[in-house]
Amino acid sequence: MPPDTAIEVSALRKHYGPTTAVDGLTFTVAPGKVTGFVGPNGAGKSTTLRMILGLDAPDSGKALIGGRPYATLRDPLTVVGALLDAEAVHPGRRAVDHLLWMAHYNGIPRRRVTEVLEQVGLTSVAKKRAGGFSLGMRQRLGIAAALLGDPQVLILDEPVNGLDPEGIQWIRGFLKSLAAEGRTVLISSHLMGELQDTAEHLLVIGRGRLLADTDVGELLATTSGNRITLRTARLPEAMTVLAREGATVSANAPGTLTVAGLPGERVVSLLTEAGIPFSEISAHRASLEEAYLELTRGATEFTADTAALETS
Repeated sequence: MPPDTAIEVSALRKHYGPTTAVDGLTFTVAPGKVTGFVGPNGAGKSTTLRMILGLDAPDSGKALIGGRPYATLRDPLTVVGALLDAEAVHPGRRAVDHLLWMAHYNGIPRRRVTEVLEQVGLTSVAKKRAGGFSLGMRQRLGIAAALLGDPQVLILDEPVNGLDPEGIQWIRGFLKSLAAEGRTVLISSHLMGELQDTAEHLLVIGRGRLLADTDVGELLATTSGNRITLRTARLPEAMTVLAREGATVSANAPGTLTVAGLPGERVVSLLTEAGIPFSEISAHRASLEEAYLELTRGATEFTADTAALETS
């Protein structure tokens, strides 16, 4: 295995006319872990991935893989495997022929085609034409193509898109196993729940700028804070009692409150004294989606008017 397979992005910038797509991004994706790459629509994720892969040229800054620009890599498919668009396969071509064509033009042994088809679960449909594939099957074919050169670096854009629950469970474990082998794995996704179960590290961008470069566990702990969650059938009364004592209280689901600013013992005491029944009191565990929304607040290009929705 090469001694250095990290992805290094340094002061990367890209403009499209008056629009700044990427604005001075700097980060490193280390081998040995799954790194999630997230941000709102228009944040610059796709543009960044394209610059890392040499598909777009930056206006300034650099993107390196193992210390080298992608364009200078010899036999790049054996170094980097990428999936940016699962539709990028001719619909009239059989799955096996698509992979054989890639293997032939990249000096990859034919046996590798058989191996990757088996890895992604497409052996039984290898001779079917891609035009008849479901979205999930095309996604698996794209992943097979990314794996063809047995690369040390994987860059996947929305890898679970179109997969059924079994497929999602498979790709989650598969990516973890690849990272455990010491490979560099970067996945872009908008499905926070999937990243929470897959990624160990997280890069969050908004409006082309880096908002967070953090361990997922640390981010969740910070977002959780000193908050507690409890259930009660008398939400308005409980909220009034706790708010009167200076707590910040929010109702996140029917019959459920999240309380910040008071220790659990004090919350129990106040509700008991007021004769308000409650149950299932516990330390609040933030979700990755909750942490993500906090980080990207103010960095989202398109935002729904929730107040209007609630009153409509």
